[in-house]
Amino acid sequence: MDLKATPYFLISPYFVLFAIFGLFPLVFTLWVSLHDYELAGGDAKFTGLENYAKLLADADFWNAVINTVGIFVLATVPQLVLALMLANALNKRLRGRLFFRLGVLIPLVTSVVAVAIVFTQLFGRDFGLVNWLLSFFGADHVNWQNAKWSSWTAIATMVDWRWTGYNAIIYLAGMQTIPRDLYEAASIDGATPRRQFWSITLPMIRPTIIFTVFVSTIGGLTLFAEPVMFGSNRMDGGSTGQFQTIAMYIVKQGFRDFDYGYAAAAAWLLFFLILVGVSINYLFVRRIGGSK
Repeated sequence: MDLKATPYFLISPYFVLFAIFGLFPLVFTLWVSLHDYELAGGDAKFTGLENYAKLLADADFWNAVINTVGIFVLATVPQLVLALMLANALNKRLRGRLFFRLGVLIPLVTSVVAVAIVFTQLFGRDFGLVNWLLSFFGADHVNWQNAKWSSWTAIATMVDWRWTGYNAIIYLAGMQTIPRDLYEAASIDGATPRRQFWSITLPMIRPTIIFTVFVSTIGGLTLFAEPVMFGSNRMDGGSTGQFQTIAMYIVKQGFRDFDYGYAAAAAWLLFFLILVGVSINYLFVRRIGGSK
């Protein structure tokens, strides 16, 4: 019994903590989503799938879905492409490589609140630096919070600035594991650096790319802090909800309108949306390295 029970005892802390802080909240949220649960009063009335049916017919919810997906695409695609280019550059022999490799991590250690405040000032309508630069090209001042495309762009820029370096370091770590013999053999065969990148680097770091795509998808679809700070701590995402994400919608329903059951249903739909997004991205990324 000692030999059989001891391994389970040693790994039990993880499963105990997961059951308390992971599994129980999931099950409880699912239970709440099936009830008319008023957070203020704490009364719960079983309603079945009524919250889900109302949610699927809620125009505000679908507006939040469109905003979330739009910001996710604008932020994630350029972010991962820039990270790959940056990692490939840092993987070469450069003077001061350590300095540049550490430098790309500076945005990551910066507080997300500080980043949001600074970028909100940069994208200010009247005195923002971005509008000042655009004025040199004859463009009128843009009210970045006023429309979907402009607010999405501003928020996506915040996300890209903060997380591009993080993904670049992960890609760089993957590139460091590729044997140099492969590049030397390819050079002897006449392969250009560009061909080496597409034929050697990308296929070899495909598992790393899949990991960053998964993490970026989860982070992008649960985006909360940047749009909240961009909208001055408002959960409605602007006057017409032009940049309200699903996470903001959930917080507004649950902790501002006190409709906890409705918010729980939205949280579970977000969970399924993440599963769909991760699956689509996985199928797409698998083809990068020539897998079928």
